[in-house]
Amino acid sequence: MTYTLVQGAYIVAGLLFILALSGLSKHETARMGNRYGIVGMAIALVVTVIAAIAGTKSAGAVVAEGSGWAGAAFIVPAMAVAAVIGVTLARRVQMTGMPELIAMLHSFVGLAAVLVGWNSSYEGATAYPKIHDVEVFVGVFIGAVTLTGSIVAYLKLSAKIKSAPLSLPAHNAINLGIVGAFVVMTVVYTLVPSSDIATRQAILGLMTLMALFLGWHLVMSIGGGDMPVVVSMLNSYSGWAAAAAGFLLNNDLLIITGALVGSSGAYLSYIMCRAMNRSFISVIAGGFGVEAGTSAGGDTDYGEHREITAQGAAELLEGAHSVIITPGYGMATAQAQHAVAQLTKNLRGKGVNVRFGIHPVAGRLPGHMNVLLAEAKVPYDIVLEMDEINDDFPDTDVVLVIGANDTVNPAAIDEPGSPIAGMPVLHVWEAKDVIVFKRSMATGYAGVQNPLFFKENTQMLFGDAKDRVEDIIKAL
Repeated sequence: MTYTLVQGAYIVAGLLFILALSGLSKHETARMGNRYGIVGMAIALVVTVIAAIAGTKSAGAVVAEGSGWAGAAFIVPAMAVAAVIGVTLARRVQMTGMPELIAMLHSFVGLAAVLVGWNSSYEGATAYPKIHDVEVFVGVFIGAVTLTGSIVAYLKLSAKIKSAPLSLPAHNAINLGIVGAFVVMTVVYTLVPSSDIATRQAILGLMTLMALFLGWHLVMSIGGGDMPVVVSMLNSYSGWAAAAAGFLLNNDLLIITGALVGSSGAYLSYIMCRAMNRSFISVIAGGFGVEAGTSAGGDTDYGEHREITAQGAAELLEGAHSVIITPGYGMATAQAQHAVAQLTKNLRGKGVNVRFGIHPVAGRLPGHMNVLLAEAKVPYDIVLEMDEINDDFPDTDVVLVIGANDTVNPAAIDEPGSPIAGMPVLHVWEAKDVIVFKRSMATGYAGVQNPLFFKENTQMLFGDAKDRVEDIIKAL
């Protein structure tokens, strides 16, 4: 009876997770999609605890018959501690810190997969032991790669280490060598008798160390410009790690959930790479970008930049009929989204056609800018993707580039030798006037100088983006 109820609940939770993904695909339904996900996860957790108490092995609660309450005595306090930590982080972390928080959460999934794999290696399997051995090896490998890769992503996104790509000699050969060694070691591991515990654990331990190094090396080799793709890629890895743990725990819902996260993350990474005109394989193999704060091919003399005051910007906006705002990570850092929303409201009240142009990798997380603007209650219908708005720049009077850099860099089109060559960008320079909100003339996250700043129709408005936008609102 318990088994039937658990499986039924798992089906309901799985359907809710699918509805959550569907809802999150659009601004208008994202809030409801999030609620579906919350309800589905609540059902999954409660049912799993009930299964643990009942000693239902087939539900993934791998406890001995009759020891369910003893198992729950460990599970429930652990869940309570985790809930407190989760709520605390959710309340404290600002939207600007979401990318690194998500990267760190991915590392927890990887760690869990490693621990589950090692535990399962000690327990063994009564049926299909060879398949079980492969599951253990694959689960630990994916989990270890996810663990260290996510930690490096967190450190880069939080600026605790440099965003520059690490380029070891023959780094692609190193990666391929580790993957090849993993395949060979998997075969060897399955052939070693289960009674030879020392040899099996030595092989598994060596492979774990190699996978930990691989995860570190993969993400260290990727430059700052590709970090949004890295976050999405690690999201996919964490899904496959969870699915692998589901096989080891015989938990159907964990397999379904992991497959949903893994496949959706992989597809999102593919979409983002297409938007950046990058090969997904090339990004994973090493990416692009140079050390932040330097200029790639930086010997080019683009001339002198021009500056503008908030009063001058207000005068340009007052005389404009069409305005496009292109936000970037600088808007998130300055927490300027509410001021930008107020400016948008004021301009629209004066009859100005104001819209937003969002690059697919603006910010450091897929959809980062969309979430910030939604938080500030900017109408969904004026927030447009790059492909929807790029043709409208020639007919635009003023473009406000607020904290964006690499996503509006014409070098991607005009300079074949640039590290971002071929990357689709917002054609803001085609507008009549461009105002760039920036703290300084430093290069962007990819470390590439931006010729936009030196064009005749571009003027720089230096300072904190939130303060400058508020100054413009006062001037208006």
